[in-house]
Amino acid sequence: MPNQNHCAPHGTRIAVQSTVRHRQRNGDFGASQKGASNQLAVRMDIKIVIATRKSERDFYTETATGRSLSINRPPFLDVRLFPENTQGLPAVYNQAIRETIEKPCTLIFAHDDLHILDYYWCSRLHEGLKHFEILGLAGNKRRVPMQPTWLHIDTHFTIDMQQNLSGVVGHGNGFPPDRLNLFGTPRQQVKLLDGLLLATESQTLLSNTLFFDETFKFHFYDLDFCRQAEEKNISCGTWDLALIHESKGNFSTPAWNEAYQDYIKKWRE
Repeated sequence: MPNQNHCAPHGTRIAVQSTVRHRQRNGDFGASQKGASNQLAVRMDIKIVIATRKSERDFYTETATGRSLSINRPPFLDVRLFPENTQGLPAVYNQAIRETIEKPCTLIFAHDDLHILDYYWCSRLHEGLKHFEILGLAGNKRRVPMQPTWLHIDTHFTIDMQQNLSGVVGHGNGFPPDRLNLFGTPRQQVKLLDGLLLATESQTLLSNTLFFDETFKFHFYDLDFCRQAEEKNISCGTWDLALIHESKGNFSTPAWNEAYQDYIKKWRE
């Protein structure tokens, strides 16, 4: 687990150097002026991208991610919200990526049903991006033919062996979670990531022309994104971040089955 002893005395400035593919960015640690008063995080340009069916007002009061951000939002964090959204996630995510062309930043693509429990969540993700170019919370270190999810190896939804899995995610509607899924040791390089939260540098995506495939709307966009990254030799990995995901997944619906067929047709396996 990450070292909890991040804190520097108030006002102390700490140089932070992050290198991914020999790119460097300096930041500093400082107390947040909003949310948890003792949160310290790297002051850098971070944008969290969220699509929700709720209005902007209701997002901050009725969704888990919105309520989390209302009390734990560092001053350097920009929220790119797509309220009352009816588009597929790849479409809005790609729009957010293109908006960074003139102003590069760290991008976090997140679902709207996340209870973010970690006071240092921005620092956690910044730390993880020193090790992997695309970061998630849970994933699989391998792929198999006809794989329907990162967790399952066949359409009978047989869960893969734990030795192939990585990450920890809580599930439920609040704290404590209904269950804590210990998929496998985090901080591992993987081939597939769960799309509940993905973090990366915008320059990584733009310089490699890596976008989400808008063929997919709400299913398989994450697996497809990871496979595109693999083709471009962009590393994917898991990191440890305390949160609870409300969704239990929505497999075998007509929309899911249609997306699965599109995914298999595209990748021919």
